[in-house]
Amino acid sequence: MISIIDYEGGNLTSVKRAVNYLGFEAEITQDRRVIEESDRIIFPGVGAAGASMDVLRKTGLDQIVRDQVIERKKPFLAICIGIQILFEWSEEDDAECLGFLKGKVRRFPDHGPNGPIKIPQIGWNQLHQVREHPLYENVANPSDVYFVNSFYCEPEDPGVTIGETEYGLRFTCAVAKENIVATQFHLEKSGPIGLRMLKNFCRNENWT
Repeated sequence: MISIIDYEGGNLTSVKRAVNYLGFEAEITQDRRVIEESDRIIFPGVGAAGASMDVLRKTGLDQIVRDQVIERKKPFLAICIGIQILFEWSEEDDAECLGFLKGKVRRFPDHGPNGPIKIPQIGWNQLHQVREHPLYENVANPSDVYFVNSFYCEPEDPGVTIGETEYGLRFTCAVAKENIVATQFHLEKSGPIGLRMLKNFCRNENWT
């Protein structure tokens, strides 16, 4: 069973539907027992860094997730706001985040080499795989995936980056370290390619 962390944000149901469509059992939950007994954890959604972290701390989910992901090394997938709160700090709301990965989250600049940048980025863009990972099994390189984001991640260790995208600048859009994998793009909205990656996470037995 897969736990989908209920941080009281948006898009949780869409991820659950996608997981169920792929043939896997999933539950949206804040319950420690359910999370502890699950085989994998997904933290998806849309929202702001500060508000998301406030809910995690208020409910104790920050410590529950830390125990399962960092201490027990349970397979963990984060999507959209999920990838951003994995880092130490976000420029959005000047938020202190989970710190599972070293680095910061920055807002897209207003201008790039080719002129003004529309913020947020909304729509399809290319994922460029920069490192092999089980997430990419049977996924073409590059592939078109779906984004909704105003902020992007700056990992301190470039070795955690497994995917990059161009939007005014070249930025990290997918990361992986040990049992953790995360994407800035929405797997559940990225058509067959996104579902393929989501299925890879849900079924792969050699995730770490």
